[in-house]
Amino acid sequence: MGRKRGWIGKHAVALAAMLALGSCGPLIPRGVETPVPQPTPAVPPTAQLLGVARGPSIASLAIGANDAGAALAGFVESCSQLLRREDASGLTRSRDWEPACRAAPAWPSGDAQRFFSEFFETATVGEGAAFATGYYEPEIAGRRTRAPGFEVPVYRLPDDLVRAWPEETPADQREGRPPLGRNDADGRFVPYFERAEIEDGALAGRGLEIAWAADPVEFFFLQIQGSGMLRAPDGSVMRIGYAGQNGRGYTGIGALMRERGLIGEGTPYPTSMQGIMAWLREHPVEGRAIMRENQSWIFFRELTGDAPLGALGVPVRRQSSVAADPMYTPLGAPVWLDLDRNEADGLWIAQDTGGAIKGANRFDTFWGSGADARTIAGGMSARGRALLFLPKGTLDRLDVR
Repeated sequence: MGRKRGWIGKHAVALAAMLALGSCGPLIPRGVETPVPQPTPAVPPTAQLLGVARGPSIASLAIGANDAGAALAGFVESCSQLLRREDASGLTRSRDWEPACRAAPAWPSGDAQRFFSEFFETATVGEGAAFATGYYEPEIAGRRTRAPGFEVPVYRLPDDLVRAWPEETPADQREGRPPLGRNDADGRFVPYFERAEIEDGALAGRGLEIAWAADPVEFFFLQIQGSGMLRAPDGSVMRIGYAGQNGRGYTGIGALMRERGLIGEGTPYPTSMQGIMAWLREHPVEGRAIMRENQSWIFFRELTGDAPLGALGVPVRRQSSVAADPMYTPLGAPVWLDLDRNEADGLWIAQDTGGAIKGANRFDTFWGSGADARTIAGGMSARGRALLFLPKGTLDRLDVR
C-alpha cells in the first residue's frame, strides 16, 4: 500500500470528483466512464443479492498507524447514524455495530490498528474489482449580497419543489418515491425548472438567493461537487452544502465533450476537470450551451461546521471519507482500497453517496479543500480491489462460507 497520510480534520453530495467525466457527490459527476443505461430490475440490486465472500484477515493488510487513526476518528463520527440507520445493502443490522461503536470513542488512537482487528472481518462484494474517482470541496469567489462582478445566484431550496405523481401515472406504477416537480398555474404537476430555465431567471425575484458567485464555470463545478466555500473580497468565508436538487437528469459534460472530440487525445485539453474547465473558458458561448445540457441544478444551505456534510449526515474528512453506493456498501462502514493510484490506497469510511457513484465497489474518494485537493480529485481515476470491513459475526449470520 503506498498511501501515506496523517489525520487532517476537515464533505456533499457531492459529490464529486472527476465530475466531468460522466460518472460526484452528495451530488456529483464522479468518474471517467460513460454509464451504460440499464433496465430497472424488479428487485433492487444489493450486495447480498450480488454475492459476498470472505476476505483476508485484517492483520494481513498492514494498515498504517496514521491511516488507522484517521479511520477510527471517522468511524466514531459515523456511529450515531450506524446505530439507527437501516442498511440498504442487506448486509448488516444496526445492532451488529453496537460492540464496535461502544468501544470506539475511548479507544486509543495510537492503537487503532488493533481496534479494527478486534471488531471487524473483511468481505468482498461480487468480484471485488474496484473503480475510484475523487471529489473535493471547492473554494470560489462569492459573497452574501449581490454586487458588480458577483452576479451568479446561489439558491436555497424553493418551497414549490415537491414530490408527487403526475396525473397520468397509472395507480399500479406508483411505487417507491414520487418524482420531484412543481404544480403549474393550472395545478398540474410538471417537472421542475431545468438548468437553462433557472439561469434564464425562472427563480429570480423570489428571495431565494443565499449568496452570489462571481464565476459561472466555477459555480457549475461547485454544484457538481455538492458543497464548497465562497470567499468574499474581504476574506470572509461562507461554507455552503447540498440542500436538494431539481429532479432533472444529471449529464456528465466531460463524457459529452470527449465523445465530440473537444477534449482528450488529439486535443490540447486533457480528460480531467482541469482540461474541461480550460475548454469552457476558451469557448464561452459553446461552453455555456454544453453546461446547460446538464439539466440538474443543486440548491444549497449555509453550513456552520468545520467540514461539509456527507449523505450519512456527518462531516466528511480529507483522505478519510469516501462516497459509495449504499446498495452495496453500508454507509458508515470502513472500506479498504488497494488501487493503482497509491495516494488512494488504504482505509476509508463510507460516509457519502453520489448521483454517479453506482454499483458494487464504485467509490469516490474525498480530498478536502485547496489547490492540491482540486488537482488530485480532478485527475483521480483508479482501479484495483476493495474490501468491506463488517462487524465480526456478520458473515456467519449471512451463512457466507
